[in-house]
Amino acid sequence: MKKKQFQPIITPLFALLIPLGMYFASNSTTFAQALQLTATPAADSGMYITVITDEPQINIRMGPSSSIYPIVGTLPTGSTAPALGRSQGGDWIQIAYDGAPNGVGWVYSPLVQVSPGTLQIVAPPPTPVPPATPTIDPTLAAQFSIVPTSTRLPTFTPPPSLPTLSYSESPAVENSAPVPLAAIIIVLLVLGSIGFLLSLFLRR
Repeated sequence: MKKKQFQPIITPLFALLIPLGMYFASNSTTFAQALQLTATPAADSGMYITVITDEPQINIRMGPSSSIYPIVGTLPTGSTAPALGRSQGGDWIQIAYDGAPNGVGWVYSPLVQVSPGTLQIVAPPPTPVPPATPTIDPTLAAQFSIVPTSTRLPTFTPPPSLPTLSYSESPAVENSAPVPLAAIIIVLLVLGSIGFLLSLFLRR
């Protein structure tokens, strides 16, 4: 009898609890993300920094590193800001800055002067995720890579040497009985005289 009396009450309670459970289950991820993004800044230490550099202004970064964290603002020379903490080595000072995420930023300690007091060590924020770098398909890149073939160059073959021509002087032919020049002249004179005499005889 008791079970029958409580049954009308239990059924509506289950009908009410099921939608509430589904609502909290669907929004639990949103609540967790909101808690992660809402960082609690360090408590105000009552100390402050003063910019003392010779430059017109200094950079305020998202974290204690000039190569990892981006710039979130600037402070002109001579300005002050509340100091909240310091890095592990003391090279960076965490300050309150409204323009930075969660209202805090970091400045390089040699560029500022900290008021007397002791600053607590503050853990650096998570490093920003770098943008994804495009990757190259190795199969596509292999189609454009030209590997030079190592062919052996032809060896140099010297041309055959030309034969050297040798000239030999032929001996001059000597007349066995050379005719004297005087004898030739005498013969010509005799023939000329005979011809002259014949021409005179034929005219008569």
